[in-house]
Amino acid sequence: MQFFSVHTAYAATNPAVTDVVQKINQFVLNPIIGFLFALAFIFFLWGVAEFVFRADVESERTRGKQHMIWGLIGMFIMFAAFTIIRIIANTIGVDAPGLP
Repeated sequence: MQFFSVHTAYAATNPAVTDVVQKINQFVLNPIIGFLFALAFIFFLWGVAEFVFRADVESERTRGKQHMIWGLIGMFIMFAAFTIIRIIANTIGVDAPGLP
């Protein structure tokens, strides 16, 4: 535990480390998470469309339900990843901007 607290203190006091972590978060991680969240949302909407427009075919309705469930799971995972990254960034003292 001592090892983690020493490095956390170093990262919080060193502006170069803070700047690098902030840039990685802002220009790499946040866009990737935002993109994957958008894909999951589109997958969810595709499932809604399948469920509504092909309501007369049981297999298509089931497939639409599965797409909606997997879209919701994907959005939850991306939200959780974003939250974990924010917690880690705040722990080491980096001002982490939100998703664009």
